[in-house]
Amino acid sequence: MAFASRFSRSGSRTPSWRTHDDTVSHPTLSVFELERLLYTGKTACNHADEVWPGLYLGDQDIAANRRELTRLGINHILNASHSKWRGGPDYYEGMGICYLGIEAHDSPTFDMSPYFQSAADFIRQALSKSGGKILVHCAVGVSRSATLVLAYLMICHHMTLVEAIKTVKDQR
Repeated sequence: MAFASRFSRSGSRTPSWRTHDDTVSHPTLSVFELERLLYTGKTACNHADEVWPGLYLGDQDIAANRRELTRLGINHILNASHSKWRGGPDYYEGMGICYLGIEAHDSPTFDMSPYFQSAADFIRQALSKSGGKILVHCAVGVSRSATLVLAYLMICHHMTLVEAIKTVKDQR
């Protein structure tokens, strides 16, 4: 699994450094250090934040606000909390929005990794278009949607998990 290979599972509380090749050195964090990185920082989030050029991370409220989506210029939506009872591509009909829904359950045991590549491909495709802007959201905009954004940054921009988390946290 890509995420697990990017940090150490050792119980060490001090950062270690691992060299991948002669020119690049990336930090390897213990699970404790990774958790500390994830749970520090501001606790309040906006309904949507641009975490990478053209890439917005948000919640269900922003996804349901057609006026705000138009104002932001969103033309792609990746819904990480898709269900047959709420939202979906029909809601955005007539807005020129390309939609992808993933039925990811809001559970710590749900394995999102089977969706990493397809989500990264969808985000990359959206951002490659002239004026492409994408909203990646789930119910609250914290766990499922953020996981898919982190996967995109790691897969398409070759970031480590730590680099991806810091990139997103700096904006969200």
